[in-house]
Amino acid sequence: MQFLKQTNIDFLSKRKYAITFSIFLIAVGLITLIIHGGPDYSIDFLGGTEIHVHFNEPAPIAEIRKALGEVGFAKAEIKNFGTPNDVLIRIEVQQNNDEATSTILNTLSEKFADMNPTMLSVESVGPKIGKELRTAAVWAVLFSLALILLYIWIRFEFVFGVGAIVALFHDVLITLGIFSIFRMEISLSVVAAFLTIVGYSLNDTIVVFDRIRENLKSMRRENFFSILNTSINQSLSRTVITSMTTLIVVFVLYINGGEVLRTFSFALLIGIVVGTYSSIFIATPVVAEWEMRQLQKSGKTNRRRR
Repeated sequence: MQFLKQTNIDFLSKRKYAITFSIFLIAVGLITLIIHGGPDYSIDFLGGTEIHVHFNEPAPIAEIRKALGEVGFAKAEIKNFGTPNDVLIRIEVQQNNDEATSTILNTLSEKFADMNPTMLSVESVGPKIGKELRTAAVWAVLFSLALILLYIWIRFEFVFGVGAIVALFHDVLITLGIFSIFRMEISLSVVAAFLTIVGYSLNDTIVVFDRIRENLKSMRRENFFSILNTSINQSLSRTVITSMTTLIVVFVLYINGGEVLRTFSFALLIGIVVGTYSSIFIATPVVAEWEMRQLQKSGKTNRRRR
């Protein structure tokens, strides 16, 4: 099935605009990360206790905060969780988490008895475990990128591996930046989403690179930039169909998957869009820029790959 037939778009002529746009998005994300003092980590990485409480009517956050402050939890983080009737209460690690949880629930039951507060879940993580998980998550992403570079270097050329890694860093940084802008938490499920984004984006990029490798043999007399543009256009229909079908599934998951899967599916939504964009406007242009600089060094105006 071919959704787009015989396109002839000069993608590489727009590479500077695309790269400028990407740098802008990454810069905005990094600035917000600096302003916020880093990502908003979930309890998975910070340690502490999270209590999910459901009320039978919209919860009065200010009154809940005041009531908990009276029993020693003035520093508790309290916010709506999914719906106005659901509240997420996060407290720092206590010497006795079970006792702290009971105190909070008893206080809510006494102060807001008419709203019938019901505990839906409690999750506790120690600070040491949280720190270890945070370190392991960073290493997992970096290790996967290193292996990807090695794989593409062996299968294609080193420059193709660099192009793929730049695109993957681009995808992760933009997704992380969007999470920072919207103050969304980074949890273990979001890290899993980042790794999924890396795999998805890499798949798109390798499809384009594979077509480039084939065309380098069959179009030897053509200009290198022309070969790159032709390869992207030949892969465009497959890229669009794959991205659209995946987006539909992930969007349904985002709408109907519940609050537990909301940040995971949101990360995938952003990652799929950005990953599709980067395979066309980042990965291949990096290869093109590398080639152009090689031509400038050699003093040649055209170069044929064999």
